[in-house]
Amino acid sequence: MFHLIFSSLDSFVSAVQTRLYVDVVQPLLFHFNLMDYDEDTYDSLYWVIVGVFEVLAMYAILRPLEMLRPVERWENRKAVRVDVIYTWIAKLGILNLFFFFALQPLFDNVQAWLRLHNIANIEFDNLWPGVTTQPLVTFVMYLLVLDFAGYWYHRWEHRIGVWWELHAVHHSQQQMSLWSDDRNHLLDSLLQASFFAAIALVIGVPPSQFVVLVAITNLAQSVQHANISLYFGWLGERLLVSPTFHRRHHAIGYGHEGLKYGCNFGVLFPWWDMLFRSVSWSREMEPTGIRDQLEGRRYGDGFWAQHWLAFVRIAGRLAPKRRTEGSDAAPV
Repeated sequence: MFHLIFSSLDSFVSAVQTRLYVDVVQPLLFHFNLMDYDEDTYDSLYWVIVGVFEVLAMYAILRPLEMLRPVERWENRKAVRVDVIYTWIAKLGILNLFFFFALQPLFDNVQAWLRLHNIANIEFDNLWPGVTTQPLVTFVMYLLVLDFAGYWYHRWEHRIGVWWELHAVHHSQQQMSLWSDDRNHLLDSLLQASFFAAIALVIGVPPSQFVVLVAITNLAQSVQHANISLYFGWLGERLLVSPTFHRRHHAIGYGHEGLKYGCNFGVLFPWWDMLFRSVSWSREMEPTGIRDQLEGRRYGDGFWAQHWLAFVRIAGRLAPKRRTEGSDAAPV
């Protein structure tokens, strides 16, 4: 059943992909003498089509819920508008286009090196013949591995100071909405895309399934960030990350300042937070953002300002270290 549904969806997207490429994209590539990139562009179109469907689905479902059951009501939604830009960049696969053109040769070389040294990728479908060969089982295993990696990637973003300054772009939104999930510094998004692509290659995820795994994760995170008062119940909260669970992660004074350096890092499942003791079950609807915003520190209102100020903060973190090293090296 699962395989049939997946195949049907894949066939539909592939048909749209082919029609769009033949009727629109290929003539443009030919006109601008870019046919050397035709194969990569064709592959990238799959991401673009899935991304458009994602945005339409999340807006059609989540926006009415935000209006019916909001956590907060805002007189002015201006702060949300910039997040729409982030969402279209992320969902349309613009960074994935960059990945195809610039980073794919690197991963091809890595794969060639692994084959040369007889180092095989992990193939889940061969781990337990008769069980892991089932498409649904393999897909769930891929999902769990990537979600586990996502938990640690998220914790590292909060733990490493320079990295946190990039991730702070995401946390500086004080009006969380269905668009907030993709509010990430482009450099951080590029690191994240490379990180998960590398893991997917190592564990042998087929490209078409990788697109579906990313789409599922993106849709789930759009739900988690939505301005919706939604509690999954005692059991549901322990099975899936809910808007209530994830809002605690964004709460001022808790999300990145609570249990040592934060709580509720889970991407899809709260199990990793439970296992590694970074979970908070509080249902208090606290204000979201970063504590020093209350003291007047600005993280930028526009897209480019948010990116530039992240680099300014990184420079501020590194500068005192350089001065200290310089003074230690100076003769007394």
